[in-house]
Amino acid sequence: MLTKRIIPCLDIKDGRTVKGINFVELRDAGDPVALAKLYSAQGADELVFLDITATVDKRKTLVDLVTQVAKEVRIPFTVGGGIASLQDVYALLAAGADKISINSAAVKTPQLIDQLAKEFGSQCIVVAIDSRCSDGVDLVYTHGGRTGTSFQSKDWAKELADRGAGEILLTSMDQDGTKEGFALELTAEISSDLPIPVIASGGAGSMIHFKEVFTTGKADAALAASIFHFKEIGISELKMYLEEEGVVVRN
Repeated sequence: MLTKRIIPCLDIKDGRTVKGINFVELRDAGDPVALAKLYSAQGADELVFLDITATVDKRKTLVDLVTQVAKEVRIPFTVGGGIASLQDVYALLAAGADKISINSAAVKTPQLIDQLAKEFGSQCIVVAIDSRCSDGVDLVYTHGGRTGTSFQSKDWAKELADRGAGEILLTSMDQDGTKEGFALELTAEISSDLPIPVIASGGAGSMIHFKEVFTTGKADAALAASIFHFKEIGISELKMYLEEEGVVVRN
């Protein structure tokens, strides 16, 4: 059985870690370099860094900040935001990223996933899906959740796996920041349908939510932000709880 992963997420805006609700109402959550160092020391399995306004601002990810964070962590480090070319990926890997996360550019140019997987290997390519339910249909959103598409989340996830994506980072915009739990039905549906790992994101508010997303939701990893940033749940305590509940996590 593959062990389940716990992944803190640094959403970055103007060089600071921020956190909102349903992708809006952002508030400051601290220095990303200090938080990254803390999470690495606390036993996080991986770290995700998302420059959440890079695509909207039509600029590249903050490479200098990525370099600073990379120096402080000893765990796999995924970076996303504004990535649209092979050159962008080369720059981020050179700055210390282990994997990259791409969303808007993949929707605009799906063939880019094939190219990136071929160039860097599928293990390096995480594709993010920001999903929102509209009239009972889960649809893909881009540009930091600002732009809707006609892509259905489940179908898009399947296409991404076929094109060579190594993992899917699935964020429920409806649950994001609510602390009411992950989108279990959507996560389970996509996880069950794919041959690649799915990282669940959006809605973590208690330890039981992690247990639910690993069991009912069938996720391979769970990502959270505010509960870690504001010290509502400790990573080591969460892992201990999950072990006691029969969920196999990395030590």
